[in-house]
This record gives sequence, structure tokens and C-alpha cells, in this order.
Amino acid sequence: MTVLRFRALEVAASRQPIEVVAPAPKISDYYGKNVFGLEAMRTTMSSEYFKKLSSAIKHGTKVERNVADAVAAAMKTWALSKGATHYTHWFQPLTGATAEKHDSFFDLNSDGQAIENFKGSALVQQEPDASSFPNGGIRNTFEARGYTAWDPTSPAFIIEIAGAKTLCIPTIFVAYTGEALDYKAPLLKTLVALEAAAVDVCQYFDRDVTKVSVTLGIEQEYFLIDKALYSARPDLVMTGRTLFGHSPAKGQQLEDHYFGSIPTRVHNFMVDFEQESHKLGIPLRTRHNEVAPNQYECAPTFEDANLAVDHNQLLMDLMSKVAERHNFKVLLHEKPFAGVNGSGKHNNWAMSTDTGVNLLGPGKRPKENLQFLAFFATTLMAVYKHADLLRASIASASNDHRLGANEAPPAIISAFIGSQLTQVCEELENNSAVNIDKGDNMYLKLGIDKIPEILLDNTDRNRTSPFAFTGNKFEFRAVGSSANSSSAMIVLNSIVADQLVQFKNDVDALIEKGKKKEVAIIDVIRQYLKASKPIRFEGNGYSKEWEEEAARRGLSNVKTTPQALDFLITKEAEDLFSRLGIYSKVELHARHEILLEEYMKKIQIEGRVLGDLALNHIIPTAVAYQNKLITNIKGLREIGLEEEFYNTTLDTVKAISRHVSIIKKNVDEMVEKRKVANKIEDTRTRAIMYCDEVRPYFDTIRYSVDKLELMVDDDDWPLVKYREMLFTH
Repeated sequence: MTVLRFRALEVAASRQPIEVVAPAPKISDYYGKNVFGLEAMRTTMSSEYFKKLSSAIKHGTKVERNVADAVAAAMKTWALSKGATHYTHWFQPLTGATAEKHDSFFDLNSDGQAIENFKGSALVQQEPDASSFPNGGIRNTFEARGYTAWDPTSPAFIIEIAGAKTLCIPTIFVAYTGEALDYKAPLLKTLVALEAAAVDVCQYFDRDVTKVSVTLGIEQEYFLIDKALYSARPDLVMTGRTLFGHSPAKGQQLEDHYFGSIPTRVHNFMVDFEQESHKLGIPLRTRHNEVAPNQYECAPTFEDANLAVDHNQLLMDLMSKVAERHNFKVLLHEKPFAGVNGSGKHNNWAMSTDTGVNLLGPGKRPKENLQFLAFFATTLMAVYKHADLLRASIASASNDHRLGANEAPPAIISAFIGSQLTQVCEELENNSAVNIDKGDNMYLKLGIDKIPEILLDNTDRNRTSPFAFTGNKFEFRAVGSSANSSSAMIVLNSIVADQLVQFKNDVDALIEKGKKKEVAIIDVIRQYLKASKPIRFEGNGYSKEWEEEAARRGLSNVKTTPQALDFLITKEAEDLFSRLGIYSKVELHARHEILLEEYMKKIQIEGRVLGDLALNHIIPTAVAYQNKLITNIKGLREIGLEEEFYNTTLDTVKAISRHVSIIKKNVDEMVEKRKVANKIEDTRTRAIMYCDEVRPYFDTIRYSVDKLELMVDDDDWPLVKYREMLFTH
């Protein structure tokens, strides 16, 4: 093992940057070349069928079978011209990753002749084996049937692996009995629900609005380490994070990596995966060093939420594949290294109308700002009422390590809105006098000078806030770097849709009582701002004072996943999702079961890997080094040296014995706890036991292992060290 570590370091140190050649001088020359988008459709389909498909996508109506046949024929022609030999329904099961089963275009006709075949029926629906995907009890193990169904709103694309090209068709994934077994189907439902509710509210301000889209920009943070160093760390390979490792003398304390010059090898990797992303229509715009050593970030332009999620899922897969070409490994775990920043996936969320208005963008005119305040206050109210659901939506074993540490937001859900909007809210809350003048343009005399002057960049940044307003959007910062963003967006879309419905009902009720529309709108905004005030917090989310203040405000602070997931199956949650038609009670409880099972298995795997490394690698290494020291002490005694000359060495021998004893004792106890937990049939109880009674051993064992790392001769230590992983590129 020692040899492996130094061989890995030698290989990593000898790496040279791999040259990357651009496909064309300008990104616009090759952007989307591997996407069956509107332009590809227009050139391969008749105008009649193209118009029918475009209309179905725009209005969210069902694609007729004859149109599907025309699309399939055009898609096949396009894919074959690109060199594709296979196609697959690309879907997002409840593993959190993507899935695909490749079928060949190749077929034999009735005469036995080879042909390429792809019909509308193959485009619209397929039947992959559903038995082995997580289903939370919806399906029995022996019941394999599940269906993938084409999502026309997300364009097909071609992936190339080792020269082989495959046409990927984004789809939903549902059980034979109709329940959703994926993330995409419920996400699409929330987009429909939010659009309907938002359009109704928009009608108060602009009768021309007929469609509202959710826009999403997903920033992606990640770590990058050399492949040889990765392979020499069994814990990274098996769990995605380092279970041991003493902090190096230099970490991120100088903050010199943040926005620093990008290392050449890393830069070439970034250029390569950006080019591949652009070919697939992923609109990446930025790249930079993040705070921790060997941590980086990329971010795209805003897109329709459904497409943004698809692109982020594709991006994570693409980054990992391209990294192999550059002899890197991408680490998407939320906390792969202790003592430095973890990684998140900031979801920048907003709503826009088909008239070109960002509903969360303050305007230049009072009427526009009244509309902005309506959607702004409604979103805050939704977050206040359903903060626990939002917490559940970002809960995972890996994100538990990150939340509340090193610039990651805390487990307490709060909203940051900035000083200017805070002043506006306070004045609205306290000023009940409203006069309305109507001329050519409506003007609201609220006695609040700030409202007509709200600026786009009206907030500072607060990196400790889980849910921050950043000028013209809300940034949900608590989503983990490895997560499928659909989980968080399903909840956010749902709670805002539900609150917009309530906003409409509240305003209409006041109008029916004789209040003018504008006065009614302002009264409801004021009511929402007052009620949701406890969720607003402008200070340091890391501080102990905030934990105490949040408790006084009645805000939850659930720090572990099993307890957080309970919020998914409350009566309130069941009623919310049922009301909107997003989840049935069965689907909701199935997801709760799946997420608990996933949590438990991840902790179980970490415990097994930790025990193996501790007993089979760390302890033997420590004992072997200890024997060297004992031999040294014996030698010193034999030549007649006094005890003072080997006291320090003797102390080291004793310290090693103490830490070895602690490690062995705690590993044995942890194993016994796992055995007890594994006998528990109830998934929730088992997950809680893994959380409360198995996981705590990890830190105790790690502490002693990390201390041994400082004592044992560097030449003997078996695991690649932090200083080597974080500063080799």
C-alpha cells in the first residue's frame, strides 16, 4: 500500500496538460450541433408537422401519433447523418443519477435484409426493466414492467463515447400502475401547476400574459484530483469522500485559490468539457477556481427549468467522462475533504412571462413594482409556511456533512432579501394608507418613495443564507453538489404555486367585499410580509446567536437527514401535493422510503470502508512503525544511554498504543451497532439508528487515525495525504 501511494504521486507529478483543439473558431459555430433542436427539426421535417409539434410543445398539449411518426423519421435521419448507431430513452430514476438502455437502429426486414428502423412508437414509449430501480414499495421485485415516455419539451441529443454515437431521448419513467418512478414526471407537473397559478395572478396586471415559465440557472461546484491519487484512496473510490486525512498545514486559510489563475491541466480539462457541453446545447458561461484548493465551479445561462435540470444531469455525467481523458477524477460529493469548503449546486430560480417580464425583477414603473412585490411576497410566504419541506428536499447523507460549515448555508431555512427590500417591506407593513390615482398610467401613492426606485442590484450577497434574493431571482443555495435539482425544484415550484392560488383567493375575497383591486393586492402583500417576517434574516447564518434567535422565531433546525425526511409525509405535505396533483400519498411515502433507504445504505457503506481501512491498513502500519521505535529504544538501552534520551520515543510508542486501542475498540463497537441496526425491519427506525448510533463512531475513529498520520513515518503511511490530493494538479 505504501508503494502504491508513492507510485501514484510519481504518476500524478509527471502528468502533462492534454492539448484541446476547438471544433471551430467561435462557440456559436458549433453550439448545439449534437442536439435535435428547433433548427434540426425545421430542416428535417415538413412545415406542417413542424408547426404541429411546435404548437404542442408551446401549449403543453399531447403530440398526435402521426406527428410522432414524422418526428421519429426526422430524428432517425438526423441521428444517422451524425453517425449514431443506437438510440436510448434517457431518464432519471430515483437513484438520483440518469439511466439508459441502448437499442440499435439496425433491424432486419421481412426479406432478411439489414435496414435502419425507428418508428413513432419507439420514440413515444419504451418498456425498460423497472424491477431493480428504487420504488419505495410501489412495485414488487418480481414485477418488472415500467414505462419511459418521451418528453417533447426537452430536445434529443447525441452522446459520443469512444467513437460510438447514441441518440438520447429525454423521457419520464412511470410504473405499470401509473405512479411516477423518476424526478422528471413530478417536476413537469409542478411547472404546469405553477404556470396556471402565476398566469391567474398576472391577469391582475397584464391581460396579455398567457404563459409563465420557470427559469433556472444551476451553478455547479466540484473538486478535481488526479486519477492516480484517487485510485490510491479506497475511501474516495467507494464513498466519494475521504474518511480519514489530517488537515495540511496550508489549506484554504490564505484564500489564494479563490478566483486565482486556473492551473494549466485543469484549464484544458475545463475547455474540453465546455466544448462538449456546447455541442450538446448546454449554455455554460463561466468557469473559475472556488475557495478550497482544487475546487472549481462552472455555471450556465438561465434556461427553462425542465431543460436546466436535464442539462445539469447531463453535465455531471459529461464532466466525469471528459475528466478521464485528462487523467482527473471529478468529485461531486458535498464534502469530500474535511476542514475545507464543501460543494453546492446553487439553484437560481425565477419566473418569466411570455410578454418578456421577469416576475421577480423590480421594474421602473410603480405598476411593475406592485406586480414584483406580489410575486416576491408570495414566494416569501410560501417559504415561511413550508420551510421544513424545503429542508427535506435537500436532505442527504452527503449534504449533512456540508450544511452549516465553511460557507455552506445552515440547516435552518431562512431568506435573505437585502437592506433596501427589508426597508420596503417594513414600510409596507407599517403604512396602511394607500391612495390611488389613475391617469394614462396607474400610479400608486403608497407613501413609500423606495418602491418606484427599486434597483436591479438591490441586495448585497449573503453566503450563509439558504434562500437569498439576489436582485432578480431567488438563489436556493442549500442544494448539494451531487443532487438532482428536481428534488428541490419540485418542492419550491409546488409551494409557490399553492401560495399563488391562495394569493388570488385572498385578493378576490377582498375585491368581493368592495375593495379596489390595487388596494386589495396591497393589503394581501402587507399581510404576507407581516406573516412571513420570521423567515427573513440578514445576519450571519453560522452564528450560535442565529440558532438561538431562529428557535425563538419558531424555525426548525433539523441537522440530520432521517429526521428532515419526516417532513415529506406530514398531513400538510400530503394535502399540498395532492391538491396540486403532483404526488399521490402512495408516491410521497414511496419517496420517503427510498430516501431513508439510500441514507442508511450510504452510512452502512462508509462504516464498512472505514472499518476495513482502520483494521487492515492503518493499525498494521501504526504497529509496524511502533515496532521500529521499540527496536530503537532497545538499542539505545543496550548501549547504556540514560532514559532521558529515549523518553520522547517512548511517549510516541505509548501514544500509538493508545490510538490503536481506541480505533480497534470503536471499530468493534461500530460493527456490533451495525449488526443490531441491520436486524431492524422498519426503514425509518433503521436509518435513525445508523444516524444516531453508528455514524458517531466515524469521528472518534477518524480522530485517532488522523493523529497517527502525524506520528507514523511519512514513508510508511499507506494513504495519499491531503496535502498531496489538494495541491497536485
